[in-house]
Amino acid sequence: MDLLIYSLLALTSVVGLAFIVERSLALRWGKVVPPAITEALAACRTRSDVDVLRRVCALKPSALGRLLTLGADHLDWPKADNVDTIQSAARHEIVRLERGIVVLEIIVGIAPLLGLVGTIAGMMTVFSDLGQAGLNDAAKLAQGIALILRATLIGLLIAIPALIAWSYFSKKVEVLAVEMEALCDDFIRRQYAEAASGVSGLGSRAPNRGSQTAPDAKP
Repeated sequence: MDLLIYSLLALTSVVGLAFIVERSLALRWGKVVPPAITEALAACRTRSDVDVLRRVCALKPSALGRLLTLGADHLDWPKADNVDTIQSAARHEIVRLERGIVVLEIIVGIAPLLGLVGTIAGMMTVFSDLGQAGLNDAAKLAQGIALILRATLIGLLIAIPALIAWSYFSKKVEVLAVEMEALCDDFIRRQYAEAASGVSGLGSRAPNRGSQTAPDAKP
């Protein structure tokens, strides 16, 4: 029983460490929100600049790049429909960013419990031996109790780093989500504002053409 508990604790620690390293690499700011894309987005003022932004997004695969490419591909749609499409895709991107965080949350819960189970199982064995041999050797009893308490200590040593990593990664995903939302909103607002100003300009020139015929009319 003790061997099984310690094996599960070892497996839990390996899995937790693997996901901490993997999420540390996957949630790097430059990987999710590449500086090259933000620079291209800042320079993207009109519809003619969108092709440049698409090329940069293709060269820098990222969550932000996929969202901006999706928005750029549907600029001919009404603004509300395009925004809804980006929001739906953004939810999928957030799920991808949170993919390994739930494993750390599970480890935070089960590691102390596994340590507690190991402690209880060890104490049952120690007290069972005491019932047969008596309290003739107090040193052996103390050694046995110290040995079984290690399971609880190991469980806590696994859970505490996992808790720290889970809290940090959860907050980082939240910050990344807010940043991507702000950048996508800025992109959509500028592109549709530019299109609206173009339509407004055409409309403002129409009355002028009509007014040019007025002087030719005879009283």
